[in-house]
Amino acid sequence: MPAQFLPTACPHDCPSTCALEVERVAPDRIGKVRGAADNSYTAGVICAKVSRYAERVHSPDRLKTPLLRDGPKGSGQWKPIGWDEALDRIADKFLTAERTLGAESVWPLFYAGTMGLVQRGAIQRLRHAKGYARQISTVCDTPANMGWLAGYGDIRGADPREMAESDLIVNWGGNPVATQVNVMTHVSRARKTRGAKLVTIDPYRTGTAEVSDLHLMLRPGTDGALACAVMHVLFREGFADRAYLARLTAEPERFEAHLATRTPEWASRITGLTVAEIEDFAQLYGRTQRSYLRVGYGVSRSHNGAAQMHAVSCLPIVTGAWQHRGGGGLYCSSGIYSLDKTLSEGLDRVDTRIRAFDQSRTGAVLTGDPRDLKGGPPVTAMLIQNTNPAAICPDSLRVRQGFLREDLFVAVHEQFMTDTAQLADLVIPATTFLEHDDIYRGGGQMHIVIGRRVIEPQFEARENHWVISEIARRVGAEHPGFGMTALEIIDAMLKASELGDAASLSENRWIDAQPDFETSHFLNGFAFPDGKFRFAPDWAALGPYGGMPTMPDHMPPGREADAEHPFRLVTAPARQFLNTSFNETVTSQRREGRPTALIHPEDAAELTLAEGAPVRLGNTQGSVVVHAKPFAGVPRGVVIVEGIWPNTAFVEGIGINSLTSPEPIPPAGGAAFHDTAVWLRAA
Repeated sequence: MPAQFLPTACPHDCPSTCALEVERVAPDRIGKVRGAADNSYTAGVICAKVSRYAERVHSPDRLKTPLLRDGPKGSGQWKPIGWDEALDRIADKFLTAERTLGAESVWPLFYAGTMGLVQRGAIQRLRHAKGYARQISTVCDTPANMGWLAGYGDIRGADPREMAESDLIVNWGGNPVATQVNVMTHVSRARKTRGAKLVTIDPYRTGTAEVSDLHLMLRPGTDGALACAVMHVLFREGFADRAYLARLTAEPERFEAHLATRTPEWASRITGLTVAEIEDFAQLYGRTQRSYLRVGYGVSRSHNGAAQMHAVSCLPIVTGAWQHRGGGGLYCSSGIYSLDKTLSEGLDRVDTRIRAFDQSRTGAVLTGDPRDLKGGPPVTAMLIQNTNPAAICPDSLRVRQGFLREDLFVAVHEQFMTDTAQLADLVIPATTFLEHDDIYRGGGQMHIVIGRRVIEPQFEARENHWVISEIARRVGAEHPGFGMTALEIIDAMLKASELGDAASLSENRWIDAQPDFETSHFLNGFAFPDGKFRFAPDWAALGPYGGMPTMPDHMPPGREADAEHPFRLVTAPARQFLNTSFNETVTSQRREGRPTALIHPEDAAELTLAEGAPVRLGNTQGSVVVHAKPFAGVPRGVVIVEGIWPNTAFVEGIGINSLTSPEPIPPAGGAAFHDTAVWLRAA
């Protein structure tokens, strides 16, 4: 067959959700992958990871057939079995657990390995139809969501394409050069056409910081203090838009009085920045009407993450930047979509009386912590899709301990033999996004994009939706979605949402869902009954965990450095990986090299650590060994380990999340991946 480019969408857990064109060179084989040039956000630009997707989809390491454990747990001993036997075994284990301990002893676990609404949501439909234990998905965006919601009441913001019309883009807590390359497309346009400045605020010199006009390298977990000091200057110097504040915010006078003592001198002691750095940035921000605040997830991945997000989100409120094109800001656009997921996720069967387990506390759940089991039976049967908890969850040694329980049955539906799959009892091969139909919505942009199947499934891989429907039939779960194809569910979802149908979306490829300027910029009011932004949020309404500051402030991080643990560890994303996706491909591994600890040269000298020397990082949860790299682009007392690498890539086979805490971030939970205190010593 002649080669042709077919439209689809990137499924990975990245805010860009790029519209793609994929070259099909045979019914079961792809060639090049490129961005859709006529999509106004993707604009023809995609990351290197996805551009070489042929390496991933056609990898010889893809799982090829169902595998049954044929030795001790974690031994790596497997034997091939057929699909019917595999599905029968899963169903039998689920039914046995239900009969002996109740349906709540079955815990389907999933997350964001695909962001497709049908393939990702199918496991939810099975959960709700059968009354299995529910899941609180906290491991990524819960703290950030709560911090933004606290003030704005909804998760939306200025159209990210407006960055091209900005005079100042503030990249706070993100590294889009590595993690969302399309942001840089629109930044580049603003620089070329308007002479715009790019400021990056981050605890180390990332790829984005390297190309920025200004980099504020603050200590981890001190973003709230910096934000407050900047706003102190904005009020002091007359940059605050008092008319805007009076019209659209609650208690602005109280907020200004609160900031009176949050001076640059105060923040300098907390952040490690100089007073001049804080003053200069505040002056730049205050003088620029068209200032676009692009907030990343890094702000929120500390115990004080929600508080930090709320504090940072106040900046465009104080200056009234929301009133201008190219002004305001964005954290996430999830609130703009009206897609009805009732059918795809079985939301009409949800029973909120059924206990729910916190994903970030998977280790505690599987090892039977009474706080997490909530008076119920232990988890004895699991199906895992779209996630790799043995590597990505906090307190990973405890996660591993839980998976190794002899009374726990674990089935993993995966594309590769991940850390989690290695600990399973049964592994079944999954399709990639190129081998099934799905529908996607952007997180950092505004498009709903359909992704039709491009090639036939590789080997014996099966899509999530099909697997879930087959298990549902075997365990007696009933729901209309189980009898439909993925495309039929997409069609029904679009019609229920009054967004057309699957045929029209397939023809048009995407829907631009961005609201009008006034709605996007909250000019008609914020999403509260009185329409006013909240400087003093009702934190109790957002979650059960207390300890939040009344107004924006420096809330201490959860694990501050001390004499025994003098270093702060940040586990930032690597450029060639996406969480644990792509860390199985040869090119990504070669370009990243190996797990490395970035340490300030003076700290490395004190510890007598030369380039490439093995170094042990540890705390009360455990220790890991990586190789040191002296790096001046990190503050003293801070260590950066980019990842997430497979556990097996570490010197002793123990991954970096063995050191991160599972304690919930207030007010609603979450994982504090960048809030870890450790000691360092030569290994």
